[in-house]
Amino acid sequence: MNNKLIFQVTGRIVLLFGMLLSFAQAQDDFLSALEKSAKPEFVSATFKGTRLVGMPTCETQGKGTLEFRVAHRFGDFSSGGKNFWGLDGGATIQLSFDYSLSDRLSIGIGRSSYQKFYDSNVKYKLFQQTTSNKMPVSVTVMAMANFTDQVDPGNVIGRPFYRYKVNRFSYVHMVMIARKFGERFSFQLSPTHIHYNVVEKITDKNSILALGTLSRIKVSKRIAVTGEYIFRLNKYTRNMSNYHNSFSLGADIETGGHVFQVYVANSTALNPAQFIPYTTSNWGKGQVRLGFNISRVF
Repeated sequence: MNNKLIFQVTGRIVLLFGMLLSFAQAQDDFLSALEKSAKPEFVSATFKGTRLVGMPTCETQGKGTLEFRVAHRFGDFSSGGKNFWGLDGGATIQLSFDYSLSDRLSIGIGRSSYQKFYDSNVKYKLFQQTTSNKMPVSVTVMAMANFTDQVDPGNVIGRPFYRYKVNRFSYVHMVMIARKFGERFSFQLSPTHIHYNVVEKITDKNSILALGTLSRIKVSKRIAVTGEYIFRLNKYTRNMSNYHNSFSLGADIETGGHVFQVYVANSTALNPAQFIPYTTSNWGKGQVRLGFNISRVF
């Protein structure tokens, strides 16, 4: 009798457990379908590239995508006709590769001719703007480490500037907050922190704070007008008047598998750690230069 009762109770428990599992599975299926139907639609192509001129944008490429980028700047227009208004010399170039580990996460490396800078970066998209405005902006963060391999300028006077390898490093930390307003206009704010392990003068500060502003206005299906202006926010050297805010105006031209960007800028360098704090050319004196970027994705 006891055995029979045990079998009956056990059978009912198994049956009840099976019913609960079936109910839970049905509920999960219903909730999953509900979530899919309520899934927000993300805003795409806030910017057409992962860089605008020299500043990174909020964009990341799709998973498994390799992006190769060539950036080139000629000399200053103010160098005159004998230098063919900068086209004959004083050029800087940067080559870079970025690989997307996911739709949100990418890693990259690059090399600039100016001061022989090597760089590496990690970029992650935290939030993406939705059409419903539940998420009104896209937010991406980036960390960059740079290493200069230039000849030590202190060797001339017998007092090494880069006494240790670690002195050759600098870092950039950036938050990119962007919004696409309709189909034609996009805008981004980029709070930025730059740190140099060693600085030129003992009175200089190792850290620089800045706020980048990026804008894009689409004028046709394949062409957009672009602009960058970076505000330096803290006094990091006694000679602040020797340096100027970086300012660029340009155009994006979409041509199939790549984006061609042409612009004029007052910055010589192509790395944010260089052109944000140490741009010496002045738009007011005609010290601007022609430049272009070409990016190709695979």
